[in-house]
Amino acid sequence: MQLTPSKINTFLFFKLPSAWLMGVRVKRINETTCVTSVTHRWINQNPFKSMFWAVQGMAAELSTGAMVMATIKESNERISMLVANNKASFSKKAKGRITFTCEDGTKVKEAIEAAVTTGEGQTIWMKSQGVDKAGDVVSVFEFEWTVKVKN
Repeated sequence: MQLTPSKINTFLFFKLPSAWLMGVRVKRINETTCVTSVTHRWINQNPFKSMFWAVQGMAAELSTGAMVMATIKESNERISMLVANNKASFSKKAKGRITFTCEDGTKVKEAIEAAVTTGEGQTIWMKSQGVDKAGDVVSVFEFEWTVKVKN
């Protein structure tokens, strides 16, 4: 069974309600790419009337983590996943709808295959770029994911 945006967004409602309440949603997901979005609203703004950095981080992390979850599900293996590190940079105030795109699905598949083959944990850095309606980059997040086969 493939993970769809609807299934992931339902998962958010029950397991990550703070992200769901802030308006974080998966828009598209396939083997190589995941797109999430979040709209600047009163509930997720900072004192400077733009989107709070942590809300951007939720949407960015979901664009990477959803692909990790989908690839694990597809593998039919018992694999744990965890963010070990992250980096972020901000270049413009986030206002309106911000769309985060991660195109690192190939890296995930290779890491999970290596974890299954070797039995050793693997780490991968995944990048998610947030752009506004005008196409301007507002933030870039990088997450170091670890994957390991469960015993």
